[in-house]
Amino acid sequence: MANPTACILIIGNEVLSGRTRDANIQFLATELGQLGIPVREVRVIPDDPLTIIGTVNETRRKFTHVFTTGGIGPTHDDITSECIARAFSVPWEPHPVAWKRMADFYAAQNPPSIFNEARQRMATMPRGCVLIENEATIAPGFSMENVHVMAGVPRIMQAMFRALSPKLERGEAIVSATVHADGVFEGGIAAALAGVQLAHPNLDIGSYPYFRPMPVRGGVALVAKGTDAEDVALAADEIEALLIEAGGKPVRGEPVTD
Repeated sequence: MANPTACILIIGNEVLSGRTRDANIQFLATELGQLGIPVREVRVIPDDPLTIIGTVNETRRKFTHVFTTGGIGPTHDDITSECIARAFSVPWEPHPVAWKRMADFYAAQNPPSIFNEARQRMATMPRGCVLIENEATIAPGFSMENVHVMAGVPRIMQAMFRALSPKLERGEAIVSATVHADGVFEGGIAAALAGVQLAHPNLDIGSYPYFRPMPVRGGVALVAKGTDAEDVALAADEIEALLIEAGGKPVRGEPVTD
């Protein structure tokens, strides 16, 4: 049985403009891989209603899980939640649990804070959604069928994902092995590496050059990744052999480039 698949949607004009550097893709891809939910696609899209609605509807039919980050805060450009409601053709309305929780939270502050219209937006969600708890702040995320809507701030997103992950449909964990060698470059090992890929059709075999200031120079890191640990280990042995054949001194693990 094939593993479930994932798509990540990074929502926000600030990412597209370069104003904000995304820090969520690597975290999600790594965590999802460990759950056996490989990420097959990542898209960065603007705070535009038609784009969000269309992209959500397209990807939720294509992938087992869709994870969105960004656009669920209190400001006018935080429109992800209402766009999800439109994508599923359901009302966008106060969520009774989230609304009470947030109203109580602000009332309990010393001095009390106003649960104003901006904050109320964070407790307004598509009808029928399931809350994603958030230990970092009081405002939750939510799931709507296979679409999981989380904050864009990495610390908050990670808290939401930790609450969500035990509930996800998952598959066999993705395992990987990396072998690198200084002074070996892709042009010299491409044909041999293609042979390793042909011998292991169920694995993803990747080649990643790295560079350092002279005279240390750089080299290439070769990665075997898949769900069969024995197959990955065998491929890693073959990769090590081809690096030796190319004149390198292979080292298991990622290269240090700083």
